[in-house]
Amino acid sequence: MKRTLLAIIAIAAIACVVGCSSGRRWSEKERADVRREVRAYRDMAYLDNLEEVEFDIFAGDVTEAIEIDYPVYTTFVELPGRGDTVEVYVVQTIVSELQADAHNMRKLYPYKELVAKGVLPPNLDRQAQRAFYQCFANSVDNTFASTSAFFNAVLADTTANSQIEQMQRQCASDLFDWVVEVDEIIFFD
Repeated sequence: MKRTLLAIIAIAAIACVVGCSSGRRWSEKERADVRREVRAYRDMAYLDNLEEVEFDIFAGDVTEAIEIDYPVYTTFVELPGRGDTVEVYVVQTIVSELQADAHNMRKLYPYKELVAKGVLPPNLDRQAQRAFYQCFANSVDNTFASTSAFFNAVLADTTANSQIEQMQRQCASDLFDWVVEVDEIIFFD
């Protein structure tokens, strides 16, 4: 009798845990709503250069991170700063991806933009571009102790002759004998 009673209690407890945990999972519609919200950030430099499949994976990663932290969808929807929350998760996901692979520098600093700025010569083949981005990533890794320090430098550095641009120009010079001259204008009072 005791065994039967214990078995019934155990089955009821398992059913309750399974039932409660599945009720806390988001539906596909709720996930799709958050992915649409993430799509609003598509024009960010890093995300703009992702292929559509890569962006879908990125949006899924952001949605999954939000779902883990807010297992009850209504709690997330009712957040007063919901848009800011989504933005924080987008930035956190970008930072974690950059920490995982320094070669993602090409997504932050696309080749076409570097050619337009005069940092790289036009018509570089993929192997030469890969060599540049590897050099640049190594420079960033050697200069900044963390990805946060790198992003702080990017955000704080607004001058044309920034530390980041100096690293880019140095790599271009080292790899391609590409010399970029910067005309500086100095104003005296």
